[in-house]
Amino acid sequence: MEFIATAAFGLEGIVKRELNRLGLDARAENGGARFAASPADAFRANLHLRTADRVLLLAGEGDVFSFEDLFQLTKSIPWEDYLPKNACFPVSGKCARSRLMSVRDCQSIVKKAIVERLKSKYHAAWFEESGPKCGVDISIHADHARLTLDTSGDALNKRGYRTWNGEAPLRETLAAALAMLAPWEMDQPLYDPCCGTGTILIEAAYLRSRRAPGLTRSFACEEWPLFPKTQMQLIWEEAQALFDPSLIGSISGSDIDPGAVDLCKRHLKQAGLSGKITVTAKDLRDLTLSVPSPLFLLNPPYGERIGDRKSCERLYRDLRLLRDRHENSRMAVITAHTGFERCFGQRAKQKRRLYNGRLECEFLIY
Repeated sequence: MEFIATAAFGLEGIVKRELNRLGLDARAENGGARFAASPADAFRANLHLRTADRVLLLAGEGDVFSFEDLFQLTKSIPWEDYLPKNACFPVSGKCARSRLMSVRDCQSIVKKAIVERLKSKYHAAWFEESGPKCGVDISIHADHARLTLDTSGDALNKRGYRTWNGEAPLRETLAAALAMLAPWEMDQPLYDPCCGTGTILIEAAYLRSRRAPGLTRSFACEEWPLFPKTQMQLIWEEAQALFDPSLIGSISGSDIDPGAVDLCKRHLKQAGLSGKITVTAKDLRDLTLSVPSPLFLLNPPYGERIGDRKSCERLYRDLRLLRDRHENSRMAVITAHTGFERCFGQRAKQKRRLYNGRLECEFLIY
């Protein structure tokens, strides 16, 4: 079967490499990576992918120029192979640069076409939709329609440990990407001096300890008859055995806001990392670490969402203190502030464009 692991702009290549490491042949495309897999391997992808948003089963695709085209394309798909008779299949949708711009009408037509197909296959006039949830998505871009089934359920960034948000929270999938893109050696201490509620610290610890991000949550596909329950249980047990907390090493952080640090400690507890990561309430201007050659990985305020622009620029200048106090240290910063390098007083060695929500950012490596 063909699947699509969706991802934020700029992370498609990382998702492709993650899938390759899982033994799956994938190719990156706008908005994610496409791969062929068995249902069991699609479950494995849901369990292990750190930077993807969802894993979608591609049911069918084709060009559509009218509502009739959309109806006939949808009806031609063998939905009976995917949906049990009692499946609950809500339809979501989006349209862009298409002749069919009414999302609501597209959703209604897709729903009707699926029902008509299932009527002829199951010889039933009514479907109660009381069974497993199988979310259907219709996406139309430039008159090309793609119909998918959402195997993930909740988005994959919902790891289960973050139940309180501070100001301007960083999505878990992006935090994981930062840890993967940063110049972080496996024996190198990592420190986040603007740790907020702890997302970067937790995702870095998960990465280093080989902890599957989906280990303590469920996925929609687990209830689908199409997906083999015995194989999925074995895959979950393999992931559980792979997790080794002793590999976490030196990961710590601080924040000037004591309230954020309190939330961070709650998240560490929910993530099963209490006692593994140290966090304190501290002004970074007072920070001096005793560990050798640390990597500072951080998401400082940008001036768009919290604080004001001038206070953020003062913070960027203060970050130079960390560089000056710590010999052989490295720093990796994500920011939407276009003047970061000017304030910091040094050009980055490497840059990469990423998105934090809708904010276009640069990931700068020093």
